Parts: sequence; C-alpha cells; structure tokens
Amino acid sequence: MTTLRYHRPVRARIYSILLFFVCLQAAYAQRPPAISSPDVHADHRVTFRYYSRNAQRVSVSGEFLKVAVPMKKDTSGIWSVTVPAVQPDIYPYSFWVDSVQIADPSNTYVFTNERFKRSLLDVPGDKPLIHALQNVPHGKVTYSYYTSETLDCIRPLLVYTPPGFNAADRKKYPVLYLIHGGSDTEETWTTVGRAHLIADNLIAQGQATPMIIVMPYGNVRPKPMAEFTRDVVNDVIPFIEANYPVMQDSRHRAVAGFSVGGGQTLNIGLTNTARFGYICAYAPYTATDEFKANFTNWSPDVGVMNKQLQLFTISVGTDDFLYESVKENIAMFRGKKLNVESLVVAGGHTWMNCRLFLAQSLQQLFRE
Repeated sequence: MTTLRYHRPVRARIYSILLFFVCLQAAYAQRPPAISSPDVHADHRVTFRYYSRNAQRVSVSGEFLKVAVPMKKDTSGIWSVTVPAVQPDIYPYSFWVDSVQIADPSNTYVFTNERFKRSLLDVPGDKPLIHALQNVPHGKVTYSYYTSETLDCIRPLLVYTPPGFNAADRKKYPVLYLIHGGSDTEETWTTVGRAHLIADNLIAQGQATPMIIVMPYGNVRPKPMAEFTRDVVNDVIPFIEANYPVMQDSRHRAVAGFSVGGGQTLNIGLTNTARFGYICAYAPYTATDEFKANFTNWSPDVGVMNKQLQLFTISVGTDDFLYESVKENIAMFRGKKLNVESLVVAGGHTWMNCRLFLAQSLQQLFRE
C-alpha cells in the first residue's frame, strides 16, 4: 500500500483553498436576500421593503405621506409595508432605520442632491404623464465641462439637444438656461425633474419649440453665490455659443430656475434683460444678499424692460413655505409696472410642482 505524502507548500495550498470556500459559504450565508422595493401595484398602492435583522424600528417617509409609516419585520428580517394608493407622479422618499434616515438600498433611482440622500418613487399614470418616457422621438443629454474664468476652475453642465439635432446642420436653435434648486446639482433637472422627457413629449405634441436646454451647476461655494450670475453671463453663455448652434439674441434666449435657482434666475435675468427675453422663476428663494443688492431701492427703466421681455413669469404653490415671500415679490415687481405673469397652484415646495411649472414654461417659450 502506497501512502501519499504532501509537502508543506502543497498542504498549505489545500488548506487555503478549503478556507476560501468556507469563508465564501459564510459570506453567502450573511448576504441579505434579494428584495424588490418599491413595488407599484396596478391600483397605485405601493409596497416598500427593507432588510435588517438587527434594526429595532423601520419606517418609510415621503412627500406622498402626511407622516412616516411604520414597517413590520417578518421572520427572515425583511421589513415591509404597503401604503394606500398614491397619486401618479414622482416623489422623494426615504427609510428611517432606528432614527437614521437612509435611501432605499434596493432602489437605484435616487434623488441627486448634495445634502440628503433619498430615493425616488415613480407612480405611472393610467395615461402617460407629461414627464413619462413615451414612444416619441428623443433628444440627447450630454455631460460636458467648461472653463470658468470667473471662478478660476473647470465646471460641469448638462446640455439637452432636441430630437433630430445635428451639429453639422445649418439650423440654429433657441436656448433655455435651466437652474436647479439649492443643494441640488446639475443633474437634478434630469434625474428628478425629467426636463429632457418633458421637452421630448411637448415637442412631439407640437406644444413646444425644439430648443437646446443648458443645465449648469449653480453652487459656486466657497466663492460668493452672487458670482454665479457672472459665471453664467461671462462663461456659460460664451461656451454654449461657441460649441452649439444657438441663436444669440435675447428673443431666443431664456433663463428659468427653481427655489435658490429661481432667485438666481431673477438676479441673472432681470439685470440682463438685453440678453434674456424670457425669465421664468419657480418658487424663487430671494432672501439673499444678491437679491437685496439688486432690488432694494430699484428704479428700472420699465418701458425698456417691458419691450425687451417677451415673457416674465413667477410660479408658486399655495402650500409652499415661500408662498408669502413670492407673493410679496410679485407685488413688488408689479408695483414697478413690470409685466409679470403669475402661476399659482396647489401644493408645496416640491419637484412635483416644478415639473408642472417647467411644462407650462416650455409651451410659452419662443412661440413666435
């Protein structure tokens, strides 16, 4: 009988392989189960799930709920709850796990923001909503970078080009500069606002003029926030006009924005009406040094401005925490005899309203 003898290196290699498989098996045993969350049901009820064996309390909160709703844990460690029917739209939500707020780890659709991390719930309508992905010709969103001489750095922006766009053609397009809210990023108008899909759908319906939409990054800190106005005028616009076939007169240039971006819109647009023929502010936040400097004891040449402005609108929801200040600003601008239109709807300081405001604006811009 022959006895097999292994040299130490061989034995060590075998032990290492066995140890690897033991560890691998243990790792697989500890992996959380694959779960689906959120699940939107045909009747618009929504089920949320979260896995944790050790959590003591888990709840879900979102802008479709009045208060956070507790979730229940089963024997496998999966917490779940089904909430009543949700009005079709896109909503931010998050989980509270033992008093810690987190995004839904099973949902890759996240709210692009610098301060909080939330997930997004998309409840489709029985008929496609204006922000839904529909079977229409689609434009293209390009990530790009430009050099800001104002801020002495390279900065990001997104550019939407409409369906059928071809840079080699002689055709030139009007351009909308679209600014996000405070703590959002240059991506938020597409990931949350779905500006590109709203534009696609309205263009396909013949309700919007094909246009280029530029989405810059509005946070310039640690520089003073007022420097963003200079950055847009001196750096962003020249970059776009040097690289895209856009019309370069005020009748074909617009600026719009939400919240902090709405206040920036007013600062940028109303101090440059020779450049911007369209100004659309959505729930603008104006408690800033820049706004005070621009519009305290302001004596505009109203006759000239009203001729330059093809459209000046301010929109807000009645439950918005900025509702009263927005009303005061509308009254102030009207007191100066500026032709300002207002759009007041139900709801709060939300991206649900923001998509509504943008859809309204896109149907009004560049309609000659």
